[in-house]
Amino acid sequence: MNAADFVQPDRLWADLMTLAEITDPGRPHTRRSFSDRFLDGRRWLEQRFTEAGLTCHLDDAGNLIGRRTGSAAGLGTVMSGSHSDTVPDGGRFDGILGVLCALEAARALRDAGLVLRHDLEIVDFLAEEPSDFGLSCIGSRGMAGALNTEQRALVAPWGETLAQAIMRMGGRPDQLDTPRRTDLRAFLEVHIEQGIVLEQDRLPIGAVTAIAGVTRIEILFGGRADHAGTTPMDRRQDAAVAAASVITFVSRRAGELAQSGQGHVTATCGIVEISPNASNVVPRSARIVVDIRVSERAVVEAFLEELEAACHTAASDAHVRLERFTRLSDTKPVACDAGLVRMIGQAADRLGLKHRLMVSGAGHDAAFVARLCPAAMVFVPCRDGRSHDPEEWCTPQDAANGARVLTQALQDVDRDF
Repeated sequence: MNAADFVQPDRLWADLMTLAEITDPGRPHTRRSFSDRFLDGRRWLEQRFTEAGLTCHLDDAGNLIGRRTGSAAGLGTVMSGSHSDTVPDGGRFDGILGVLCALEAARALRDAGLVLRHDLEIVDFLAEEPSDFGLSCIGSRGMAGALNTEQRALVAPWGETLAQAIMRMGGRPDQLDTPRRTDLRAFLEVHIEQGIVLEQDRLPIGAVTAIAGVTRIEILFGGRADHAGTTPMDRRQDAAVAAASVITFVSRRAGELAQSGQGHVTATCGIVEISPNASNVVPRSARIVVDIRVSERAVVEAFLEELEAACHTAASDAHVRLERFTRLSDTKPVACDAGLVRMIGQAADRLGLKHRLMVSGAGHDAAFVARLCPAAMVFVPCRDGRSHDPEEWCTPQDAANGARVLTQALQDVDRDF
């Protein structure tokens, strides 16, 4: 019997729309982690987990987990899920789809009368989105033992430390120095793509092969402020000119690398600050923050060398100083488990759903769970690739396809892992 046939699209869709309505008044769709609205959503999820026959608990990192014991003791746990918190004014599906597809898979298995050999857990990770503590993926970091003392001491604008907030969510922050799980055998996460590839290629499923690493570089040029009308063009120290040259280099070089067959590459100069930022003053300083995302670590290291050299050249050409070239943050790419990726593809094929292999340019909880066990992701299309926006949208059919592929893949993992 195939439990994927027992997925109920209407039931899944009703849950998606109901959870979306648990939002800050006048701000769809906002459930910030650690907030009262987030806890409202958690209480609703716990009720739905319980109704599906799952036994609920909060783990040491403040993650909500629903569990169904398997038929064979000692085989370990197969886990699926995502997160229910949102960015401010975010969407109905980012994170939420993964939690509710996992819940629907658990219900489909129950309705089909099937009990996995492995224990099955559905998880809502705490605070996947960047939080008021300046940190993302807090729950999955904690589960993986990757939430250190310094991070737990981070303070929110209202004065609460992250450790205190985790405790308020029901966790035990003093236990997060080491990995919290040794029983996990596989992890699968369903997510909207947050990009336009699947929709434009008219494909219902993406099997994610890797989660890109994210490197952020701060660049600061120092020049001299002068009168914009009296300072000759050849005697200026214009910091913005150097910044413009680097912005052009970043876009051009990232485009070349993306076309070179070296994996996923994107680079964005999303922060550009000019001072004194007046129309009649030659810019004294220019600050850029470059966001670089790659699937191959060697690519970003080579890119950074080229970028630093381009900064020195731009500074020299504009007669300004390169005052700062600093890594603000740096996470390594994470490869998804090849066996799980293959199973996702095979599950899609079995259900008559075309798919493609692809890299996630966004970060996900799966990247931290991959430190504990084999992990992989299922992508479904989202309209116009939009995400982190009230207009974020996924069709009922695409949502159901994600749940069906997940359900099929869970049965295959249970058989082969």
